[in-house]
Formats: sequence, structure tokens, C-alpha cells
Amino acid sequence: MGESLILRKSLDFGIRIVRLYKHLRENKREFVLSKQLLRSGTSIGANLREAKYAQSKGDFISKNSIALKEAAETEYWLELDFCKITIQTAEWRFCKIKNPWNSGKNDFCKVTIGGSIVTLQNFS
Repeated sequence: MGESLILRKSLDFGIRIVRLYKHLRENKREFVLSKQLLRSGTSIGANLREAKYAQSKGDFISKNSIALKEAAETEYWLELDFCKITIQTAEWRFCKIKNPWNSGKNDFCKVTIGGSIVTLQNFS
């Protein structure tokens, strides 16, 4: 069976976050907030991958809940004015961060992870 869409997107997003982190450190000399962005942005995929091998339904829900929280934190760091001021449009394209989580008006990451959590909790 192939890998799920959410796992593939979270890996792609993690790679983009690493590129952005390296860019901020090397070219903008930004060390503190970029580290927070790196931690939360790569944690999404790590927790989703862990959930794939959960030992129980509760463990699965917990890992997905953590991934959802990390996605919200990452969104916060990306929305901060330091990003809008520090990162130019061309740099966003270089890092390919053009918000890959958004799918139309819905936030793909939050909708998918959140929906999974609610579904599992309702069937408990």
C-alpha cells in the first residue's frame, strides 16, 4: 500500500522548512526564531510518522494531536512579522514555502489531522 497523502505532504513541508531554516541562518543571520520554526515544522511529519506505528488508538490520537499542535505553532512562526519583514518574496520561492498546506480555503494539514482525531474519538 502506498504512503498516505498527509505523510507525503508533511515530508515535503519538512524539507521546505529545513531549506528556509538554512537560508535564515546563513543569509539573514537569524538564529533564535528560525530554530523554533525548524523544530515545530519538522515535528509535524515526525509525529504523523510515529502515529502510523501507534500501539493503540489512544496513542494514535495522541500523536496526531501533537502533530496538529505543531502545525498551529509552525503557522504562528510563519505569520510572525519577523518572517514578513525578514523574508522577501523571492526567498519564499527559493525555499518553496508558498504555504503547501493550504488547499483552497481549507488548511489541508489541520483539516486532515483534526478530522482523523475527531473520527477516532467518536468511535471510542
